[in-house]
Amino acid sequence: MWQDILRQVMQFIEPSWQFVKDSICLVKRCTKPDRKEFQKISMATAIGFAIMEFAGFLVNLFHFPINYIIFGGSIPF
Repeated sequence: MWQDILRQVMQFIEPSWQFVKDSICLVKRCTKPDRKEFQKISMATAIGFAIMEFAGFLVNLFHFPINYIIFGGSIPF
């Protein structure tokens, strides 16, 4: 009886323990990016932000005049 309970507990704990071991291995393997890699990632992020902001600007640029034409003088902000 105790062996069955212990076996069930181990079946429950084993995946969690494997996840912990894999996580520790991943953290040990990770390295801090060097300056060149960090600049590359930062530039890609900045370009992505700029593209998204420009797309939002274009949407607003066309949305407000069309909204003004459809609804008359009341532009809801």
